[in-house]
Amino acid sequence: MKDILKEYAAQETNPKWENMIKRENELYKRKEDIRTEFERDYTRIIHSTAYRRLKHKTQVFFSPENDHICTRSEHVAHVESISYTIAKYLGLNVELTKAIATAHDIGHSPFGHAGERVLSKIATRDIGETFWHEKNGLEMVDNIELLEDPYGNKQNLNLTYAVRDGIISHCGEIDENELRPREDFIDLSEYKRPNQFAPYTWEGCVVKLADKIAYLGRDIEDAITLGVLDEHLEELHKLINHNSGEKINNTVIINELIYDVCNNSSVEKGLCFSEEMFKKLNELKRFNYKNIYLSERLDKSTEYFSVILNMIYDTLKEAFTNKQKIKSMYPKLIKDFEDWFSNYWNLNRNEYQKNKIVFDIQEKTDFCRAIIYYISGMTDNYAIEMYNNIIGF
Repeated sequence: MKDILKEYAAQETNPKWENMIKRENELYKRKEDIRTEFERDYTRIIHSTAYRRLKHKTQVFFSPENDHICTRSEHVAHVESISYTIAKYLGLNVELTKAIATAHDIGHSPFGHAGERVLSKIATRDIGETFWHEKNGLEMVDNIELLEDPYGNKQNLNLTYAVRDGIISHCGEIDENELRPREDFIDLSEYKRPNQFAPYTWEGCVVKLADKIAYLGRDIEDAITLGVLDEHLEELHKLINHNSGEKINNTVIINELIYDVCNNSSVEKGLCFSEEMFKKLNELKRFNYKNIYLSERLDKSTEYFSVILNMIYDTLKEAFTNKQKIKSMYPKLIKDFEDWFSNYWNLNRNEYQKNKIVFDIQEKTDFCRAIIYYISGMTDNYAIEMYNNIIGF
């Protein structure tokens, strides 16, 4: 039903409002600024370097020759579009869904989920923590991404709580129906695993759901385009039950899912699909995992990603104890890393560095964590370039 959640939107009348717009520090203001708090978050996100790099990061299919295959930045645009449609229909704050959706994958590593798994193994071994892109996204916007203020000072993004919460809470790997926000205003450092808590806002819930809708539909269309599903099209037709003659593509799948969730959600039930559509959604997810994500066609590239990321990590890690040796062998790699690292270490900071100190350069665990953050921000192409820099002469 249209506007059914309007009363619960992120707005000044909402009891959660002050918590929603809370920032870690007060953000500078201009006299002529006409933006709302969430609009300011959105513009800070799109001007960040991590957002720009999404266009060269894998969504599912690595380095396709076809320019029309989805990249991480296109996926982000799809999630923003879907969440806008749902939020607008339900009467929610589309400025907030736009900001969350635009930043939701900002913590993704190069090479998609395969790269994420590689970094998680490294992180578990060397710093005693798992790496997951939702948590890394929060780390990026809280500690790593920098913007210059009007006086040339480097500052952290310093986003609102509602957007930060939406980023770490967005995990689309959900199998439950009836999604609704939590009431507790928690310290987001309490998150220890993906999908541990529901989002704090209805808008965050919308983005979480939109993420799943976006990737299921587009990944099928891309797999069909690339011929990955040639042997499974009959199964897919039966699964979707297309008797209308419509082509199976992203538009058709997304339209059905959006229409269904908009017409079945309520305050009492939360964001939910009809039983029939929810069953179809989970069947689609199983189909994708079996025939796309776990396809033998992707195995060789996964091995390649592991070699690249481990080689870069191991080389940089050796610089902790053998810096001059590694620097003489791989000058570009070390220079690029140090130029990045110097923004966050506790050494020789200049007067314009107003951002947080994140790493103690003398601590090996901090050094290893810095490498993981650094690699996670790389594009696919840059990671390959650094790998070739290491093995080449």
